[in-house]
Amino acid sequence: MIDLTPVINAAIALAAALITAFLIPWIRRKTTAHDREEMLRWVEIAVAAAQQLYHQLEGEQRKEYVLKFLHEKGYDVSKTEVDNAIEAAVLKLHRELEAA
Repeated sequence: MIDLTPVINAAIALAAALITAFLIPWIRRKTTAHDREEMLRWVEIAVAAAQQLYHQLEGEQRKEYVLKFLHEKGYDVSKTEVDNAIEAAVLKLHRELEAA
C-alpha cells in the first residue's frame, strides 16, 4: 500500500501558502477600499451639512463640526487622510456651488 501522507501534507502546505500569499491580502485591500469609500461619502455629507447649518461660522469651526460628525460615526479623525478628504470635499462643494 502506498503512503499518501507526504502528498497530502504537501497539498495542505501549498493551500496554506496560497491563502496567505493571495487571499488574505486581497481581503484586506477590499475592506480598506470599501472603508475608505464609505468614509469619503460621510465626509461629503458632513461638509455639506456644515456649510448649510453653519455657513456664518469660520472655516475652522465648520471643520470641527465635520471632525465631530466623523468621530461619532467611528472614524479616527486624527489622520491626515481625513483632513485631506475634508479639504477635497470642501473644494468639490465650492465648485458645485459656483457652477450652479
